[in-house]
Amino acid sequence: MSLHPVFKAANSATALITGGASGVGLAVAKLCHKHGMKLALVDRNTEALSEARSQFNNGSDTRTYAMDVSKIDEWSDLRAKVEMDFGQVSFLMLNAGIGLKSGWEDTEYFHKIMDTNLFGVINGISTFLPSLRTQSQPTSIVITGSKQGITNPPGNPAYNASKAAIKSIAEHLSYDLRATPTSVHLLVPGWTFTGLTGGGKTKNKPEGAWTPEQVADYLQQKMAEEVFYVICPDNDVTVEKDRKRMLWSVGDILNERPPLSRWREGYKDDAEEWMAKQKV
Repeated sequence: MSLHPVFKAANSATALITGGASGVGLAVAKLCHKHGMKLALVDRNTEALSEARSQFNNGSDTRTYAMDVSKIDEWSDLRAKVEMDFGQVSFLMLNAGIGLKSGWEDTEYFHKIMDTNLFGVINGISTFLPSLRTQSQPTSIVITGSKQGITNPPGNPAYNASKAAIKSIAEHLSYDLRATPTSVHLLVPGWTFTGLTGGGKTKNKPEGAWTPEQVADYLQQKMAEEVFYVICPDNDVTVEKDRKRMLWSVGDILNERPPLSRWREGYKDDAEEWMAKQKV
């Protein structure tokens, strides 16, 4: 398998991963470690961090840092600690996120989602981008988004909005860094069996879901192909079905339909019929 340059030059390089104690973050950490990278795993769950580090034999090439990504003042301390331990970060994965649900009247719910899911990413970019820009070797930034930030299904407006904003920020960041050695990738997992989506040690993975390791492998493949939008399928939803859903959503604007028409009475059947006929 071909490799993205950041992995080819990974010997003695450092990967920093937020939300790195479990799920997709931990799976990507294992991938980076396999390529010889040192690991800086960031999470607010200290117990999970300790367990994650044990999976790398508690070696000196793996360090854990407990912090809340929504707190900007903690980021400068994190950078100082990581650079003291390992030097500059060359692979930055901004993956930490939460998935609360509440109603329109609950402004605290919106703040919690945005502070972690959106500003956790903004804080990471603003803290580490200056260092990434000074490096001559290939570097990468991976930002974890969500299909809910693209097709916007009803049910969780704050979460969807946070992930839609992340998509926009990642797109701008990719454009602004287009002439630099830093590649940017928006990772959009499909149905993945993780703690955030209801997975756990005592439950069996549903047949339709991917494992975090499958997501990490797909990310590695698409990074090697220089793909920005890493839209992961799963065992239930194919790449083609994802594309049809996205096209229908854009069609709400182009065809002057009401928003979220795929879920509305009077449009649901039309959407299913249209997607069944499309070839993408």
